[in-house]
Amino acid sequence: MVKNKVLNQSTYISELAIHGIQEKKGNDIVRLDLRNIFSSVSDYFVICHADSTTQVKAIAGSIEDEIFKATQVEPWRKEGLEYGEWILLDYVDVVVHVFRTDKREFYGVEDLWGDAEIKYYKSA
Repeated sequence: MVKNKVLNQSTYISELAIHGIQEKKGNDIVRLDLRNIFSSVSDYFVICHADSTTQVKAIAGSIEDEIFKATQVEPWRKEGLEYGEWILLDYVDVVVHVFRTDKREFYGVEDLWGDAEIKYYKSA
């Protein structure tokens, strides 16, 4: 029973992150559902990209704002803010990756989790 509540919370946080990305016009938004993958590190990866480091940083800020407004939860860890090429916001059960366009193509994070259920979202 408790596990189900945790999964509902992670789904909600992933949806808030997607809304935050859409607010700042992030590109090619995907959510990888990792819950049924044995070796997964979290429930969801949310991934998007933007063409400039300024927009990458703005998207990350928007994600943090949306999640905090709704849940009062801060990311457990944040990485990449100083360069703005690949910002990672780790909410433990949800990890958000905001890439600059060329970095997303280079790292191919989606390809590493080929067994995940992938859902695509429109940019706002």
